[in-house]
Amino acid sequence: MPKIALVHDWFNEAGGAEKVVREILYCYPEADVFCLFDFFNKENRDYYLFGKKTHRSFIQRIPFAKQRYRNLFPLFPFAIETLDLKDYDIIISSSSCVAKGIKRKPDQLHISYCHSPARYAWDLKEDYLRVAKTKATKIVLTYFFEKLRKWDFKSSNRVDFFIANSVFVQDRIKKYFERESTVVYPPVDVEMKEITQSPRQVYVSVSRLVTYKNVDLIVEAFRQMPELKLEIAGDGPMRKRITKNLPSNVTYLGYIDDTTKRLKLSQAKAFIAAATEDFGISIVEAQSYCTPVIIPAVGGYKETVNQNTGMFFQQKTVEDMIATIRAFHSGNKVFTRDHFEENIKPYCVERFRSELKAFIDEKISLHLASK
Repeated sequence: MPKIALVHDWFNEAGGAEKVVREILYCYPEADVFCLFDFFNKENRDYYLFGKKTHRSFIQRIPFAKQRYRNLFPLFPFAIETLDLKDYDIIISSSSCVAKGIKRKPDQLHISYCHSPARYAWDLKEDYLRVAKTKATKIVLTYFFEKLRKWDFKSSNRVDFFIANSVFVQDRIKKYFERESTVVYPPVDVEMKEITQSPRQVYVSVSRLVTYKNVDLIVEAFRQMPELKLEIAGDGPMRKRITKNLPSNVTYLGYIDDTTKRLKLSQAKAFIAAATEDFGISIVEAQSYCTPVIIPAVGGYKETVNQNTGMFFQQKTVEDMIATIRAFHSGNKVFTRDHFEENIKPYCVERFRSELKAFIDEKISLHLASK
């Protein structure tokens, strides 16, 4: 049996990328796991990593890394290159930042599941610079974003085969790395849920509170619609900015566990997001509760939502968002369970496992046969 290493950017908060890691480990339980840092609690470790311990970089030992790790991004390329994988035959990376840049020997096979080329190095750079507090901060960030962009392109040559998590990401891999890729959509629990019959009155947004999610724009939209109620859930570096001076019709729930998230999705009038998302697992999950989604007409959302399961706003602006939400709220459009079920069934967990394993096993067989 070939010796397999699985490399993920980091384990801190559990999200869609960590669900992908879990399914990769389900397919390849013998794999050893490497990352920049790992602050998972026991519950997350048992669920997402099947109790496995990880091999970590020096970032783990920096005192404030757990809370302020995003400030350490200039160190990430060097840190990922310090991880020693020379004893492994196969490398599988799960990458939205630097994991795909792991160093490898010429006789090792590297397959990268790409959630996204590093967002702040490429097309979402301006979104991150938008919230810089000073001109000096913007200058420093611009410098390091440019360095990361050059490294990101150069290190893409360390990958033998790319797997993209959507057609949108496939196009970005082609544009930024000049590489071909195969699309395997990420795994989602698409089983249709039992829902309550009580009237749905509250809009919901659940996401990490990071810059590119644009939750601050959603809050500003509802500030101008005091007659509508919004609940936002999640945590992250934008929390203080987003929760400062919230209007009375917006409630911040903080970080919520999966049980509470399921309850909120089942009771929401609609789920709202405003990111340029690579895929959007939460958007698909919301549809399994027969909950319509209101999202921008960009990115992976165009692959996971249609006119029978949600509404699109054309520009990521407060004005466009308000117009779309008000049109949804006052409209008489009927969303049916059959439409939701038909739309999301291609993203099931079993399909992911089958497609991913077939692709990787084929590449491993060809690699071993050539040695």
